[in-house]
Amino acid sequence: MTHPQTREIPLDPARSGLLFIDVQNFSVARDGGEFSEVSDADIAGKYGHYFERIKTTALPNMQKLQKGFRAAGIEVMYTTIESLTLDGRDRSLDYKITGFNVPKGSHDGKVVDEIAPEGDEIVFPKSSSSVFVSTHIDYVLRNLGITQIVLCGLLTDQCVESAVRDACDLNYLVTLVPDACATYSQERHDNSLKTIAGYCRQVNTDDLLAEIARS
Repeated sequence: MTHPQTREIPLDPARSGLLFIDVQNFSVARDGGEFSEVSDADIAGKYGHYFERIKTTALPNMQKLQKGFRAAGIEVMYTTIESLTLDGRDRSLDYKITGFNVPKGSHDGKVVDEIAPEGDEIVFPKSSSSVFVSTHIDYVLRNLGITQIVLCGLLTDQCVESAVRDACDLNYLVTLVPDACATYSQERHDNSLKTIAGYCRQVNTDDLLAEIARS
């Protein structure tokens, strides 16, 4: 048989890419569009876990991944929630119902400064939960020769999970980095990891960096 017999396959740097999902001003900054109308009390309470995890765990690990993958010459890419229009008429029905509209070219649509793209690193603006539905990422990954994709970002149980499932169905070997992901509660994060365990291997930041260092 010519296909892999397991998902537990170390990364081949020449065939791999790192994708940060929706780590942008809209959903990370206190004054970003997703939270600009949310009270300080709810930021501290309802969303306290989310912002604390991003600050203390997810973003620091994303920075480590970004540095390590760049040093290894591995493609680093990003998605952002961003409409192709100013009024968001092109966005998915789900985003229209939810009320998400990040206008084309807006500050909300930019990757956060902590992991800002450098040079010609690719950013995919998307207008649905899954980057594989509303962008041409599959076409680009195939042109780049990428068959193994590393995923992390926001939210673990929404856009990240959607990308894991779709990438798997499109014949990519998927590695998820749990400690570089975040969602609104630890319970939601843990439940998502359990749910998608059959679609991807899950490797934390330091172990993954050690893996590519051995490659």
